[in-house]
Amino acid sequence: MRNIVLLCNMGMSTSLMVKRMCQAAEAQGYEIKCAAYPFADAAKYVYDADIVLVGPQIAFEVPNLEKKYAGVKFEAINMQDYGRMNGEKVLNRVKQVLGD
Repeated sequence: MRNIVLLCNMGMSTSLMVKRMCQAAEAQGYEIKCAAYPFADAAKYVYDADIVLVGPQIAFEVPNLEKKYAGVKFEAINMQDYGRMNGEKVLNRVKQVLGD
């Protein structure tokens, strides 16, 4: 089972993406634990994650996050996929980055 953490400004807008990703994972038979959190709470959740997805509105923070939390995989969510709430495409990108 993969643990996927999503970060955005407040953790609200990514909650729908979490739902869509969970639906896609279930359809694919890919076991995930997926949750969204506010950027300010990153330290509480990133170390347990296999990958941390960052909402496009704070994608500029990825380099800072990579420095602060060395060894944690961060990936900015594609803006178009996020805008369309395309959980399947985002999940497929996660699988690609993780080599699954």
